[in-house]
Amino acid sequence: MDIPPKQSAPPATTDWSRIAASEKFRDLLALKKTFIIPAFIFFLFFYMGLYVLVGYAPRSAATRALGTVNVAYLYALGQFIFGWLIAALYLLASGRFDALTKDILARLDDPRGDH
Repeated sequence: MDIPPKQSAPPATTDWSRIAASEKFRDLLALKKTFIIPAFIFFLFFYMGLYVLVGYAPRSAATRALGTVNVAYLYALGQFIFGWLIAALYLLASGRFDALTKDILARLDDPRGDH
């Protein structure tokens, strides 16, 4: 016995050009850029710093810091810590991004338009 597939409502169409043209959306993009770009640049330089340290200052990288653990290992572990820290900060910031996104979508559904 075959069960007929469920009939679902057609997906609602979204007016993407209206969203992209709104000032609230541009504010959302600007807010995201103020977090994402500095975080990316910081982590990129921090990440590449290990290679610079090991490549150009191998004696400094091999310096023992804690028992048999050297500076390069501590730096590498620091990358994990900073990666998780940036992820946690983004998680906190995403709450604000989500609130702005919901506001944009609510205004889109508002028959009075974008205000």
